[in-house]
Amino acid sequence: MSILRPFLSRVIHRGRLTVIDPDGGAETFGAPAPGFPEVSVRFATRRAMRRVILDPRLGAGEAFMDGEMEITEGDIMGLIGLLRMNTPWDRGAKLKDKTRLGQWGDWVKTRLGSINRQRQSRANVEHHYDIGNDLYRLFLDRDMQYSCAYWPREGMTLDEAQEAKKAHIAAKLALRPGQRILDIGCGWGGMAITLAKLEAVEVLGITLSTEQLELARQRAEEAGIADRVRFELIDYRDLAARETGGFDRIVSVGMFEHVGAANFDTFFRACANLLSADGVMLLHTIGRFGKPGATDAFTRKYIFPGGYIPALSETLAASEKSRLIATDVETLRLHYALTLRQWYANTLAHEAEIVAMMGARFFRMWCFYLAGATAAFESGGMGNYQIQFARSRHALPLTRDYMGEAEGRYL
Repeated sequence: MSILRPFLSRVIHRGRLTVIDPDGGAETFGAPAPGFPEVSVRFATRRAMRRVILDPRLGAGEAFMDGEMEITEGDIMGLIGLLRMNTPWDRGAKLKDKTRLGQWGDWVKTRLGSINRQRQSRANVEHHYDIGNDLYRLFLDRDMQYSCAYWPREGMTLDEAQEAKKAHIAAKLALRPGQRILDIGCGWGGMAITLAKLEAVEVLGITLSTEQLELARQRAEEAGIADRVRFELIDYRDLAARETGGFDRIVSVGMFEHVGAANFDTFFRACANLLSADGVMLLHTIGRFGKPGATDAFTRKYIFPGGYIPALSETLAASEKSRLIATDVETLRLHYALTLRQWYANTLAHEAEIVAMMGARFFRMWCFYLAGATAAFESGGMGNYQIQFARSRHALPLTRDYMGEAEGRYL
């Protein structure tokens, strides 16, 4: 217990954490407080305790996955939430779980790991998205939107919030009949199909996931709009080399996080070249509050290899080099936290099916991933940005009124 005591005593003040060591000894940190979880953790081995101290995020994740760290009161969402709630980003607090050398090491590993040449990009996508559509059906909404939903009112269901997200984005695209739309990172096709249903437009969705491609094409056929909605397995860089100025609108939702900081300039240059002279783009991405940072070791290793969450500053700086005008920026502060809590609840509800499909270790890994992400959006430094870009200052109306009018119509 002595190796954990200094760290936990410094971090846990509100809420209560009880730690039980392999010999049955217990120690409690913090004190009960309204709104803060009360959690008990039992370590099966001393090795697990050392893993947590050496790297609290990766070590705790692997100890939990391996069954060496068991939650005996509460759940993993409560444990991670308790740590984050006691160190809120908004108040300038930090976990301080890494030395300066460790932070520098994470920064270097993030930059090197997210260079993402085309072959590596495809391998990274396969790691996360080609693990089976059946898994994603269990915890996502009916339309399989694997990105932040939009919650404009209380009491919404996940399905309603994802429909609201698509309408919110469609309204910002200022769609007109006859336009040609590009969806970069189209997922299972829900956004592309929705845009074609809302307006008489043609849509090309591109992905690097074979599993997503097959289902997206099937869904377009079933919707009866395969003549206007096509999907292709192609890298955005290859598409930009093949086509120039062919798209009136570009939408990209939840894909920019996979581009990698080394490719930000390339991404925006490709988008600018793909857009027509009066084209408009809507980028929906997870983003960091504050300055650029690094991807934690657990996420790099198990969830999104090659991924990097950008700060708003570096996103806009990269877009400026291609003379894309940032015509509107919206920060979605807590919308992803609400979404993730729904995904987490759905995951728990389908535990037996996921364990049968993927194994118990995977199930625990997935729970740790969703819990960690939720805490990052509730108390950490993560949010979502929707950034509208235009190639011409004359491309859009002078005021934002058109967005609200179109959004109401689409809903």
